[in-house]
Amino acid sequence: MRLDEQLNAIDLLCLRPFPAERGRSALAESGPGFHIAGLRVGDALWDADLTEVAEAEEEFDAGLTALVQALSLRWGAPETVDLAACLERTARGLPVRPPLDTLCGYVPRMHGWRVRGRWIGVGVGQGGRELPFQLLVAVGEEDVVDTVDAVDRAG
Repeated sequence: MRLDEQLNAIDLLCLRPFPAERGRSALAESGPGFHIAGLRVGDALWDADLTEVAEAEEEFDAGLTALVQALSLRWGAPETVDLAACLERTARGLPVRPPLDTLCGYVPRMHGWRVRGRWIGVGVGQGGRELPFQLLVAVGEEDVVDTVDAVDRAG
C-alpha cells in the first residue's frame, strides 16, 4: 500500500463507528472502542538469514517514518507509547484495554495522536522472529493510552 493509500485507510478507520462486538472485516479487526488494521504486511521470514531480517526491518521502519511524518503534518508531533507494561500485564493474565491488549503482542511502541475524540496510533512490529513485519494502525477511544500510564504505576 502506498503512503497515500495508507493515509486514506487511516481516514476511513477514523470515521468508522466502533462495533458492539469483536469481529474482523476485509479492512480491520474491530471491537468495542477500537479498530486495528495492517497497512502493510511483509513476507514470512521462516528461511531468512539475519541480513534479510535486518533489511526487512529497515524497510518497514522507513515506511513508518514516512507515515509518522505525513501524519505529523496533519496533527502535530505524536506522543510515543511504550507497550512493554501492557505486554507484561497481558502475560500475567491482567486486563489491558483494547486495542492495546492486541497491539502489545506485535508492536513494542506506537506513535499516536489524539484527534476528534479518538486516539490514532501507528507502529511496526513482528509477532515472532519468523513472522512477517507489519505496519499497523490502531484507532481507539481518546483516553485509551491514559491507561498505559496507570498500568506503569500499577505494574
